[in-house]
Amino acid sequence: MSRRFRFSGEWLIGRQSRVLRDRLVDLEHYPDWWPEVRAVASLGPDDAWVVVRSRLPYDLDLRLHAVHRRNDLLETSIDGDLTGWVRWRLDELDPATTRLTFEQEVEVAGRLLGLAAVVVRPVLVWNHERMMRSAVASLRRP
Repeated sequence: MSRRFRFSGEWLIGRQSRVLRDRLVDLEHYPDWWPEVRAVASLGPDDAWVVVRSRLPYDLDLRLHAVHRRNDLLETSIDGDLTGWVRWRLDELDPATTRLTFEQEVEVAGRLLGLAAVVVRPVLVWNHERMMRSAVASLRRP
């Protein structure tokens, strides 16, 4: 089995794409609306340190770097406990609805996490799906 994970999702959000983009690009305020993002510290205009913890009793320590900050595409590289990338695509369908597409490809770093990625892979996928449902629910709230 692989240490690599690929996730994706697509949701309709009752918001203008500009409003969603502003929220998604503002990493320092993720803990305000996304409960699984426990801490964020700015490391510069394009970089941040992020601690994430969902249902499993383990904190992921990540360093993020903004690659693209376009109106329709936000892309970030990931380093730390996971290495890879994440993309948010925003497609405004009308002034009150945006299609939000999420794509992520990461590889688990480190020996212990790498072993977990192989042994309890379905649990890690379940954990990620719960985290994403939480994010989407928060993005839908006014």
